[in-house]
Amino acid sequence: MVNPMIQFEQFSFKYHSQVEPTLNEINLSINHGEKILILGPSGSGKSTLAHCLNGLVPFSYPGEMTGSLTIKGEQTKDLDIFSLSKIVGTVLQDTDGQFIGLSVGEDLAFGLENENVAQESMKKIVADTAKLVNVESHIDHSIHELSGGLKQRVSLGGVLVEQDLDILLFDEPLANLDPATGRYAMELIDQIHQAHHKTVIVIEHRLEDALQLQFDRVIVIDDGRIVTDTTPNQLLASETLDHVHIREPLYTKALKYSGAVIDSKHQPQQIDQLILSESDIKRLTNWQSHYRKPFTTPPSDQLLQLEHVNFSYESRSVLSDISLTINRGEMISLVGKNGAGKSTLAKVICGFEKQQQGSIKFAGQPLDRESIFERANRIGFVLQNPNQMISKHLIFDEVALGLRLRQIPEDEVKEKVFDALRVCGLYPFRNWPISALSYGQKKRLTVASILVLEPELIILDEPTAGQDLKHYTEIMDFLEQLNQLGVTIILITHDMHLMLEYTSRALVLADGQLIADQSPVDVLTNDQLIERAHLKRTSLFDLAVKAGIEQPTQFIDHFISHDRQVRKTWQ
Repeated sequence: MVNPMIQFEQFSFKYHSQVEPTLNEINLSINHGEKILILGPSGSGKSTLAHCLNGLVPFSYPGEMTGSLTIKGEQTKDLDIFSLSKIVGTVLQDTDGQFIGLSVGEDLAFGLENENVAQESMKKIVADTAKLVNVESHIDHSIHELSGGLKQRVSLGGVLVEQDLDILLFDEPLANLDPATGRYAMELIDQIHQAHHKTVIVIEHRLEDALQLQFDRVIVIDDGRIVTDTTPNQLLASETLDHVHIREPLYTKALKYSGAVIDSKHQPQQIDQLILSESDIKRLTNWQSHYRKPFTTPPSDQLLQLEHVNFSYESRSVLSDISLTINRGEMISLVGKNGAGKSTLAKVICGFEKQQQGSIKFAGQPLDRESIFERANRIGFVLQNPNQMISKHLIFDEVALGLRLRQIPEDEVKEKVFDALRVCGLYPFRNWPISALSYGQKKRLTVASILVLEPELIILDEPTAGQDLKHYTEIMDFLEQLNQLGVTIILITHDMHLMLEYTSRALVLADGQLIADQSPVDVLTNDQLIERAHLKRTSLFDLAVKAGIEQPTQFIDHFISHDRQVRKTWQ
């Protein structure tokens, strides 16, 4: 008889700040050495389940637990958080909440110092771990100088130095990573699993990217309950993902749209393993024949101009000779690998950082003499990490802050705040404390706090990271509505399908240089650009090639148009 590593039995949990339980009657067994993927829409209880495993519930987030949760045969209610930390290593979704040291090396060494590891041994372990997660070149860098993707790797390294852990728990490990780095992260998790036979649990929204790792099972949670516990192939052959608004792999969705019936015999977990029958290919070809190219008129009124902009942190060049023009009313994606300079470019445009060379003009006027507050009246910036933007305790007050600083009448403030909260799916929580929100909900809160100000240009750094498909669609459709009214939008994103679906131009950065300014389809069919900027070719292109479709780019456009029409029925 197999003794499970983790055993939930009729387990429920309710936060003290809430009326209803977040987890309801969970029954789940996870065996030693299994690789488990946990999926669910925003607010479904995924992160709470993770917090129950690592001890953050109830030690950091108090509440009422009923039922039983055992790890390695011991009841977690009988263990303290320190004891649990020796069994379960966690890479949090919010990496900034996990760092202790000021530099990369100090943070990696923290756990070893607590164990009184000899200094020579410690240096070797830290160096080996830094190499393993590919941050050896940043070992002396301040944590706060790192991009989101590099922080993710350091956070992973901080867990891996603890070599005696039984369980590795990853909460949205792909959320802040470029596609190539995300693929590397999943490969690294797989290597660690194979080498040390750890029990691996991954909580993730980016299902297609997560399935690069061969999971034993996928657990789907909705409304605090387990909906499905099955294999990846069986899950993709079902309709479960549609019901809980999780984006399934694009190639399986395209097959379903074409009328194909997917079962586990198709081996749909990965595109390169997918088996297509002659009837599947015929359906895809017939479906593609309905494509009609939309007519659009590109904007031409210049809004933002950068000429030969350079920026460095001390002696390290971050932006090199950036020149570009963005027209009023465009929606543009800014893409590239982690650390390429995307967020820094946004900070320079907003005035948070000052370029050393070059000029920036807004509507033909230089921005150099304008303060950050003055620029904020016309340019809004939603940061990648929501905790860096939040300054109030209550949700309503956070969204209302910018309006109140501009002395807007309170009745108008209330109307605008409620509208923004509805769009971002937070209206039911309007009177909640911010501390009760999940990381993904906090992300939507910061989007709402900028959208409510109605700036001429909005820059959003990973606006949909950590969002389920329903909230992704709501946010992006609202941004598109703003864009159609003339608001210019720049999206910093690692989501290649978002780039294809919503933007007309892609600005590609690599090593601080602008290496491409092209249509998203042209970017994602250029293997040299993809490799240099750590992007990923869409699986729709791969499916079209696999099916022998002569014009893959039209197939992609047809899917995007059809998929958006289907999702409009959700609203």
